[in-house]
Amino acid sequence: MTIPKSPSGARILAAAAAVSIAALALTGCGGPGTSSTGSTGAAVTAGSGEGTINVWAVDGQAAENDALKKIISNFESSQSKIKVNLKLFPSDQYTKAVNSAAPGDLPDVLDFDGPTLASFVYNGKMAPLKGSVSDATLSNQTDSIKSQNTVDDAVYGVGMMNAGLALWGNKKLLDAAGVAYPTTPEKAWTADEFTGVLDKLATVVPGGKPLDLSEQYGFAGEWGTCCSAGPVIWSGGGTMLKDNKASGALDSDANVKSLTQFASWKKYTDPNADGLAFTSGRVALSWVGHWTYPTYKALGSDLVSIPLPNFGKGTKTASGTFAWGMGATTKNGAAAGKFLDFLMTDQSVSTYTDANGAPPATKTALAASTLYGPGKQLQLLGDQLSKACGTEDQISDTCVSVTRPVTAGYPVVTDQVGKAEAAIYAGKDAKAALSAAARAIDQNFADNDGYKK
Repeated sequence: MTIPKSPSGARILAAAAAVSIAALALTGCGGPGTSSTGSTGAAVTAGSGEGTINVWAVDGQAAENDALKKIISNFESSQSKIKVNLKLFPSDQYTKAVNSAAPGDLPDVLDFDGPTLASFVYNGKMAPLKGSVSDATLSNQTDSIKSQNTVDDAVYGVGMMNAGLALWGNKKLLDAAGVAYPTTPEKAWTADEFTGVLDKLATVVPGGKPLDLSEQYGFAGEWGTCCSAGPVIWSGGGTMLKDNKASGALDSDANVKSLTQFASWKKYTDPNADGLAFTSGRVALSWVGHWTYPTYKALGSDLVSIPLPNFGKGTKTASGTFAWGMGATTKNGAAAGKFLDFLMTDQSVSTYTDANGAPPATKTALAASTLYGPGKQLQLLGDQLSKACGTEDQISDTCVSVTRPVTAGYPVVTDQVGKAEAAIYAGKDAKAALSAAARAIDQNFADNDGYKK
């Protein structure tokens, strides 16, 4: 998910801006063979397994940066032959820096946001990890994060953390309205049942608007695609793309129905311009991600997590976020692989996710998590991420976490899907909005030979 690394939510907007920058970079390009990035073939050299490796990362929240620096210090202390030269980039400049660099100028190891991976691979920026990172590390990745980090059947990234969505509920207000709530994905409210729940809750909140849909993030962008339109589309049995085309998929009857119903909840929704709708008790339900937990936990035992509504094919959540990979032409592949292996140890993953509150993206760390593990307060989110669908063409009724379309054209997909959702929410005819978005996506894909090498 284009999700913040930090609980503050600051990186979600920066990442969305980065995806938009990528969209501009991709639109109308002549494909990898004619782009300014040069060859698309990865040319990793193992090297001696010693020396200094260069690492690029996004400058995150202070707690995240401190955790990363601690992990690097622990790595250097664990052995004496590899040193790490870390360079942090402002979040609104990072993706542009990667896009602008020639493959030979990229670092040995780099941070990336999930939706940008396919375009980085397409433009020759990233190297497959097989042979550099241990099989044990790769097999310990959760299915949902592995799906995000796989392009054309090759794994290009490993993740310390994941991201997930839920309806955060205020139990005090739910009880006051006489609303019993589901606690497992299998028992999620249907969309029609959810409308009835909102009717009941409207009678117990001060302004009669019991729902927060996180409008402050903006639907016309990555938040809209990954975190509201995406789950609604997938839960309703639809997709954004089918056979690399949007027409007939994005503007399907299923998507029109689901997004029209989603927009019908606007009358129940607090715009949450101040970000305080849930914690102040103005709303009883907040549709948002794990990163709000450090703030929302102030509700104490009244804070509950609830699966998103089921539009017909089971509740769904997007998954995926920032991860780590290797520059396509690194001359230090062996040393870079050892560093990536260290990043994915239980100790490193716990250090990092304890700092930002994110769900761990390795199987062992997730099982041991004091927040997301079995019997813990956020078990629902952990369970959802464990029920991985893979990409949207693999969705079933029983899986929950979905990987956004893995295509170098994703930037234009999210740009158009987000704009369509915003238009529908504002009252525009859903079929017209989705058809216009589908045409724009297909035109961009045609201009770029379908983003196929």
